[in-house]
Amino acid sequence: MYQHFFKRLIDLLIALIGFVIISPIFIIVAICLFIANNGKPFFLQQRPGKNGDIFTIIKFKTMNDKKDANGELLSDAERLTVVGKIVRKTSLDEVPQLLNVIKGDMSLIGPRPLLIQYLPLYSDYQKRRHEVLPGITGWAQINGRNALTWDEKFALDIWYVDNISLGLDLKILLKTVQKVVKSEGVNNQASVPMPYFKGNTDED
Repeated sequence: MYQHFFKRLIDLLIALIGFVIISPIFIIVAICLFIANNGKPFFLQQRPGKNGDIFTIIKFKTMNDKKDANGELLSDAERLTVVGKIVRKTSLDEVPQLLNVIKGDMSLIGPRPLLIQYLPLYSDYQKRRHEVLPGITGWAQINGRNALTWDEKFALDIWYVDNISLGLDLKILLKTVQKVVKSEGVNNQASVPMPYFKGNTDED
């Protein structure tokens, strides 16, 4: 009952209330990034959601599009703006995803949506992460995030799929808030990029 009805209702209520409360900050950040990124405050990218259905995720754009003499994008470190660093450190770059939650593309809690190109690389076991809506934060995010191996991350995602409950979601939400406030764990590990997933032939 919780997973199929109350979870969506709670997501919608919290996302709506949260977005209204944080809207002044949202507007200020959007304006600052509009200036820093030459008129591009948002990062839009297609990601797979529940059942592998594609949706467009929205985040604040923390890096500009500067290129080198050969027309290639500069490194992430070189393109990360001063405003972008602050937005990332405070996790404000994730705030626009509340709009994805309101639309029904995402949940507040769930496996993080990964890249579309990973879809054909998943084993049947790994595909199970798409049995639920992806989340802004999740079980893997409070248990290591980018410090985890891909196998560990998938294992945590599937564990969440098999154990969804109101109590678990509240635990994840509170732990996420705690880490953001302390600027530890989730935020620090976010600066360490995950290597690209290259597939796994195991059918665990």
